[in-house]
Amino acid sequence: MTTTADGILQTGHIGLNVTDLDRSVPFYTRVFGLRVQTEGEDQGRRWAFLERDGRLVLTLWQRSHTSFAATSAGLHHLSFQAASLDEVRAAEAVLRDLGAEILHGGVVPHGENTASGGIFFTDPDGIRLEIYAPDGADTAAAPYGAAPTCGFF
Repeated sequence: MTTTADGILQTGHIGLNVTDLDRSVPFYTRVFGLRVQTEGEDQGRRWAFLERDGRLVLTLWQRSHTSFAATSAGLHHLSFQAASLDEVRAAEAVLRDLGAEILHGGVVPHGENTASGGIFFTDPDGIRLEIYAPDGADTAAAPYGAAPTCGFF
């Protein structure tokens, strides 16, 4: 019997709860190069759909009253792959310009002797995010040795 799991599954889009859509939309559009596909409000409920190259990537829902809690069950972090380390460094410059919290001081590898790596940071609500490239990050020291960098930030 064929099930959905037997076929190829891809992430469709990611939905995030935020506290302030007016703050989150500019952050995500600037850092990730996304464009507002649509946004709306109905009975005080606000949302924005963000796309890139015609593909829905992220939906933001103004539903939260408190910042992200890393100690709660649910999302650990959201990771985006860039084509190159130069793209990661360009995003890092935007993040620094925005005053975002960047962990580990900048670009770091995913682990000791690992070529892949990137930047680890938080959005305005404290949601943990990552932008990485598949190679080129092995010139920096790994923050946690052999332990996965993306697991402990």
